[in-house]
Amino acid sequence: MSHVAPAFTDSSMIPVTPRVRPPLDLNFVPAVLWNRGYQDLVAKDPDARRFAMVLVRTDGTVSRHETRVLSAHHRASALTLRYAERLLKFLLWQKGGYRVLIAGAGEVAAELARGYRPTGPRAFDHESMGSRIYGQPFSIAATAFDQLPESRDASLPLGRHLDGCRIGFDLGGSDRKVAALIEGKVVFAEEVPWNPYFEPDPSYHLEGVQQSLARAAAHLPRVDAIGGSAAGVYVNNEVRVASLFRGVSPELFDRHVRRMFFTLQQRWGGVPFEVANDGEVTALAGSMSMCANAVLGLSMGTSQAAGYVTPDGSITPWLNELAFAPIDYRTGAPRDEWSGDLGCGVQYLSQQAVGRLAPAAGFDFPENVPLPERLIAVQQAMAKGNARALTIYETIGTYLGYAIAHYADFYELKHILVLGRVTSGPGGDIILTWARNVLTTEFPAHAGISLRMPGEEEKRVGQAIAAASLPAIGRIVR
Repeated sequence: MSHVAPAFTDSSMIPVTPRVRPPLDLNFVPAVLWNRGYQDLVAKDPDARRFAMVLVRTDGTVSRHETRVLSAHHRASALTLRYAERLLKFLLWQKGGYRVLIAGAGEVAAELARGYRPTGPRAFDHESMGSRIYGQPFSIAATAFDQLPESRDASLPLGRHLDGCRIGFDLGGSDRKVAALIEGKVVFAEEVPWNPYFEPDPSYHLEGVQQSLARAAAHLPRVDAIGGSAAGVYVNNEVRVASLFRGVSPELFDRHVRRMFFTLQQRWGGVPFEVANDGEVTALAGSMSMCANAVLGLSMGTSQAAGYVTPDGSITPWLNELAFAPIDYRTGAPRDEWSGDLGCGVQYLSQQAVGRLAPAAGFDFPENVPLPERLIAVQQAMAKGNARALTIYETIGTYLGYAIAHYADFYELKHILVLGRVTSGPGGDIILTWARNVLTTEFPAHAGISLRMPGEEEKRVGQAIAAASLPAIGRIVR
């Protein structure tokens, strides 16, 4: 499938002047500031309209988002489509849904339906939210306010089980991690490089995970449960959408990948086996380590992963795939190679950001040097106090600060846990310092959100340890 560039109105009509500018990316237009600029116009429009989007999921849960938009005759009314489209894109990848109902601006709903059709600029999102994730045709329709369903969001307990002999694994784009635990104590941990992104053979993925599980099991008297963390969307242990398997053909994906974790569970005697999105496990790790809730976990690795623990300590049926959520509204923003969209989080809060910014910082890599190796080179330079490397981390930290302020418009946040390969070494502290500076300087109302990074060992294998706590097990017979 080919994905074309967005055609949803030039965003430059709203002037945005960040108080903190990313040193290597002065044209960055933070989504949170653009949205506030648009809402300033709305506040001055006496004929501004009520506007609502409702996202319906196959489990019966519903998410409803209400706001206000400019009147249809306002001189800047063309901006409403841009505002609504970026809002929809964020909500789809934050909360998910195969059916979208829109009330309050029928002309906007019609344009969004055209843009999110199979041949439109949002074909990737149409397919992902339809057949790939929810197994239903994706649709957008206008309706009246009195026909909109109210929100029906569920919350689910997640993990925190540390009894017995457990294995936890974490699958990233450049390495897979595994840990063996006995009554919550780590007795073995290992990190193995791999390169799953464009590997067409499903057995590469299956046998790679099996090998890690076997190495961990060698350090346990028995295996009572296995928990996994992996980039992508997983529903009831089924793989739905995951960049880790993008090299596998659709036919082989359906035959061998979609239920690969059920195959592994069978290999391990049917023990309790639970797999969750790596972002959810990141948030769980933060909640467990801080003994706190209202936590957004952000993992900055090969891609960007996110997960959320609610104020009551549960998770939701939302997707929280913020790698695809836009945070930069400039015209001509960096393009996500997978979805084809511009300005999405993955290009700002992952090793892809390091690779993109390195040339601007003065690093000259041959084209055949892969992103993980570029990241290592930048980290090594940073460890030596290299000023060019410093500017990369300062830039990413600025991105993060504005992204957090944007996320705070959609989540109730008290804590942010940041981890992942990009944060390893002294650069991680620079990222948090600049993010805190953005919040303090530009968003004092959010300055109280705590930003925390785990220690180096927890960064490396903490995800696998938290993943090990996912499955509940019954009484253990010894």
